[in-house]
Amino acid sequence: MTSPVTKIVITALMSASSAAWALDYPKTKKIPHTDEYYGTKVSDPYQWLEQDIRESQDVSKWVESENKVTRQYLDCLPARDKIKDRLLELQDIDRIGTPARHGKYYIQYVRHALANHSVVYKLDSLDGERKVLFNPNHWSADGSTALGSLSFSPNGKYVAYAIQESGSDWRKWKLRDVETATDLPDVLENLKFTGIEWNHTGDGFYYSQYDNVDQENKFTSLNNNMKVLFHKLGTAQSDDTLIYSDPDQPEWGFSPQVTDDGRFLIVYISAGSGGNKCRVMYKDLQKANSSFVDLIDQFDNDYGLIGNDGETFYFQTDRDAPRYRIIAMDINNPAPENWTEVVPQAKEILKGISLVNNQLLCQYLKDVTTLVKIYNLDGSFVRDIELPGVGSASGFRGERDETETFYSFYSFNTPPAIYRYDLTTGTSKLIERSKVNMNPDDFVTKQIFYPSKDGTKVPMFISYKKGIKLDGQNPTLLYGYGGFNISLQPTYSPSIQTWMELGGIYASANLRGGGEYGNQWHDAGRKFDKQNVFDDFCSAAEYLIEQKYTSSNKLAIRGGSNGGLLVGACMTQRPELFAVAIPEVGVMDMLRYDSFTAGRFWVEEYGSVNDSKEMFQYLLGYSPYHNLKPNMNYPATLVATADTDDRVVPGHSFKFAARLQEVYKGDNPVLIRIQSKAGHGSGKPIGVWIDEQADMYAFILNNLKN
Repeated sequence: MTSPVTKIVITALMSASSAAWALDYPKTKKIPHTDEYYGTKVSDPYQWLEQDIRESQDVSKWVESENKVTRQYLDCLPARDKIKDRLLELQDIDRIGTPARHGKYYIQYVRHALANHSVVYKLDSLDGERKVLFNPNHWSADGSTALGSLSFSPNGKYVAYAIQESGSDWRKWKLRDVETATDLPDVLENLKFTGIEWNHTGDGFYYSQYDNVDQENKFTSLNNNMKVLFHKLGTAQSDDTLIYSDPDQPEWGFSPQVTDDGRFLIVYISAGSGGNKCRVMYKDLQKANSSFVDLIDQFDNDYGLIGNDGETFYFQTDRDAPRYRIIAMDINNPAPENWTEVVPQAKEILKGISLVNNQLLCQYLKDVTTLVKIYNLDGSFVRDIELPGVGSASGFRGERDETETFYSFYSFNTPPAIYRYDLTTGTSKLIERSKVNMNPDDFVTKQIFYPSKDGTKVPMFISYKKGIKLDGQNPTLLYGYGGFNISLQPTYSPSIQTWMELGGIYASANLRGGGEYGNQWHDAGRKFDKQNVFDDFCSAAEYLIEQKYTSSNKLAIRGGSNGGLLVGACMTQRPELFAVAIPEVGVMDMLRYDSFTAGRFWVEEYGSVNDSKEMFQYLLGYSPYHNLKPNMNYPATLVATADTDDRVVPGHSFKFAARLQEVYKGDNPVLIRIQSKAGHGSGKPIGVWIDEQADMYAFILNNLKN
C-alpha cells in the first residue's frame, strides 16, 4: 500500500517534465563591459545588475520580472502546499530558549507558536512568572523588523538592544530599563558588525562604528574606516567620545571588550575575517588619560580574552596550537616565552570557553560532536560534563561567581532540550524538552568518513527515516559549507525533519575549509587550496551514489553564502553529478566580490585578484559566474537571494542567474527566487521562512528524476 507521504513524492516526480517547458524567462539585456586583469580581458555584460535595487529602476524591473516567472513555477508545484502545511504544524508550538542570568533576573527567549519572532522574558526564578521585556512581533506589520543582539549592563539594570530592519546588517541600537521595560532616550544609528561593551559602573559603553557611511549606497558600498567610541547614557550619539581609530589603516576592523572587573578595555584589531588572526591592545581605565598598550602586535594568530585576575589575562589562542589552548599572560611581561600554559592543546579542537564558578568550561569538537570539559584556573582537570547523548550542545554561559549554567542539546533526529547544570554537584537537570511532533526513534543519524579526491578522510552525517532501502533510488539532499573556519555540527530543523518524513535522505558533509579539526583543516580549504572544498563535496556525492543511498538523478545539493559559492562551483564543474542545485545568497563573482560591503574582509579566505596574476587565474578558474558555459545541461537550479542582503550583495546571484538563463539550453528550470525585505538570513519572519523552505523542498522534489 502506498503511504500519503510516498504519494507526495511520486506525484511531484511525475510532474517534473511537464512544469519545465512552459517557462518563458525574461530577456535580460546585456551591456558590453570588459575588465582587464594582468593583460587578460574578462567580459562582464551583466555588471549593471550589481546596482542596488533601491537605486536602479532597471534592476528593480528585472527583479520583478524574474520573480514573476519563478512564482508561476513554484506556486504550481504539487508538493508545495503539503510541505508548507507540515512545516506550519511543526512550528505551531512554543519554542523555549536557553535561560541566562543577568542581575536579579533570568532572561529567556520564547517563540510562541507561529509568531514571527521570539519574545524576550524576564523571570525572578526559573519557575517564576514570565514578564515581557521585548516583543518584536509588534514592531512591524509584516514582521520585517527584528530584535538583534542584547547587551546587559554589569548589574543587569539596563540592556542595550539592536533593531534589525529587513534583514540588513545595519543596526539601530537603543537602551531599555530592565525593571520597568521602558526605553531610555538614547539612540545610536548606523552601526554594523559591533557589539556593546559596558563600563564597570553601567553608565556607558564602548562600541565600533564605520566613519562617513554612504547613506545612498549603504547596501553595496565598501565598509571602511572603523573607529571605537564611548557612549555616556543620557547623551546624544553626536557627543560620543572617540576612543580609537587608525586613519592610516582604513580597512582594519576594531572590536572592543571590557574585562569583567571593569579595569581594562581590550581592542582586537582584524584585517580580515577569513584567517581569524588579530592584534590585541589594552587600555587601563583606572588610570586617567592612559594610552593603549600593544599586547599582540602582529596578525599571526587568533586570540580571545576569557577573563583576568588583575594584570593576569587568560587567553584562548592558536599560537603554537592549531587546535587551540589556554594561556595566562602577565600583561607587564607579555612576550610568549613568559606565558603560562593553563590548558594545553588537546586532540580535539577547542571551540569555546566560558568562565563560570571560577572554572573554565571548555567546549571541544570531537569528530564534529560536542565534548565539554571543566578545568580550574590553575589548569587542573575537574570533570567532563556528561551530555544526554552524541550530538551538539550550546550555551554554558554565566557570570564568574555563579554556580549554575544552562545548555541546549540537539541533533538531526533530536529536537532541542534545555538543561541546568550545577557546577558544585556536577549534575544536569532537564528544564524543558521541545514539544515538537517527532519520535527520534523513527529516524537514524550516523556519521561516516569518506575519501576525498586526494585520499583525505572527510566526515559526513547521514540522516533518514528508518526502513529505507539502499537501492540507489532515495531522494537525497547534500548540504555543505566549507569555509571561514566554521564547523557544521549536527542540528535540528523542522525542514530537515519534513524532508526525512517525505522519504528523503539528508547528508551534511564537513568539508575542508571549515573549523572541524582546527587551523590545518581550515587552511586546507582556502586561497590556493579552495578547490579541495569542491572536491570534498563532489566526493561526498560520489560516496552517496556508490553506497546506494541515491543516484545522480535523485541527488540535490544546497548551501548558503560561502556554501552558495560551493554549490555554484560544483554545479559548473560537475553538472552531470547532480539533479538539482540550490545556491543561496552565494558569492558567485570571485573577481569582484571584494568591491562590495564586507567583501574585503574575505580576502584572507579567498585571496583577491589584486594579490597576483596567479591568484587572479586561480579565482577565474572556479568563479561560478565566469564558468557557466553555453549549451551545458546544468542541474535544475533555484538561485536564492534577498534584496536587502548587504553582506553578500544580491548582484552576485542576479548576474549568475542571468548568465545561466542565457547559456542553458536544456529542459531543467533555472530560476531565481528574490525575497523582498530580507537580508543574508537573520531576522526573517516565520512565515517568510516557511514559504522559503516549502519552495526549496518542493522544487527539489519536482526535479528529481526516475
